[in-house]
Formats: sequence, structure tokens, C-alpha cells
Amino acid sequence: MTTVLIADDQPMQRFGFRMLLESQDDMTVVGEAGNGTEALGLIARHQPDVALMDIRMPGLDGIEATRRIIRSGSRTRILIVTTFDLDAYAYDGLRAGASGFLVKDALPEELLSGIRAVAAGDAVVAPSLTRRLLDAYAHHLPTTPDGRSPAAPSDPRITALTDREREILTVIGQGWSNTEIAARFHLAESTVKTHVTRILAKTGSRDRVQAVILAYDSRLVTPA
Repeated sequence: MTTVLIADDQPMQRFGFRMLLESQDDMTVVGEAGNGTEALGLIARHQPDVALMDIRMPGLDGIEATRRIIRSGSRTRILIVTTFDLDAYAYDGLRAGASGFLVKDALPEELLSGIRAVAAGDAVVAPSLTRRLLDAYAHHLPTTPDGRSPAAPSDPRITALTDREREILTVIGQGWSNTEIAARFHLAESTVKTHVTRILAKTGSRDRVQAVILAYDSRLVTPA
């Protein structure tokens, strides 16, 4: 049974999510929060598997709430629920430690599969969309006076990787799927999955989205 917390300042939105989730045999809603502060308290109390986190909420917003939840070491995984005109906030949410994001007008099946994926430890952002999002907000990364990205200092998370693992992290950052990586490097897809698991463990990345962000931060990948 996957336990879910709903954090959204709109009662009708919470009601709709609850009705959908409780229609599923493998999901249960453990609480609802109208703002980030309430979400923090309920997560500390119930430790749900997944929190659906709105971004714009009164008081403590969803991004700062996500940041505090991750810093607390909570086992709860955060799924940001946003709208297309809030891509910048979704970017900040991912950097804060969210395991992915969905738009509020996503199909019910997409929301349900997203929750299940996040609960299982996967990231819910299409690789190509992750690349587009990071490219769009690459101005968050520091640049030199002439506009170029400076070379990143040696990051121990990167230096701990083998050459093959670094190659795979680079193409993960470029938005490649496991199937595409397997074809490129002539590997079985199961071998790619093993490499990805090791990369996440060595770099301390919670999921694939955080690995993509690391690839950008360490300059293994540069914005298009």
C-alpha cells in the first residue's frame, strides 16, 4: 500500500486528488495540507511514501517545504504538481530534491503511474523534458564575464566514478533513456540499469533527476 500526502491550498484540488487516489486498491491518503507548514508537520507524523506538493501556497511554499523535507532526511519522496507556466518553479523544486513533477492537467493515469514510480524510487520527468527544463533555466548556473560556463572544480562525487560510469552519467544528463544508452555502448539494458544504480549510490543522488542536475553542475553536460 502506497501512502500519500496531498499538499495544495485549493480544497477542490485536494478533494479531486483524494477521490482519485482512494479509488485505487494500492493507495491511501494519510492527510491533506493547505500549505507547506502543515505539510511538514503531517509528513513528520505520518512519513508517507509520496507527497503531492503544490508550489504556490500561502506562507511556506512547496519549494521551501520540499527543501526542508529533504534536509530532514525524511523517507518521503516529493512529486511536485505544477502548471506549464511555472516551469521555473518546477526547476527550483527539482533542485530542492523533488523526485519529479507533473502538470495539474495530467491525465489521471499519468498521475497514478507517477505516484507509483516515485514510490518505487524512480524519477517522474521524461528525460527530454528534463533536458529542456535545465537548458531553459541554465542561467542559474554561474558563468564567466564572456558568458561561458566555467570549468567546475573536481567534484568528489564525479571522481569516484569509473570512466564508464562517467560516460553514462554524461548521456543521462543529455536526456538519454536506458534503451538508448544500451544501444550506444553496446550493453544489455540490465547492465545499464546496474550502472545507473551504482552512479546514484556513488554520487548520493536520490534519483535520476538529481543525477541530471549533478551532470550540469559538474559541467559534464553544458546547456544547449
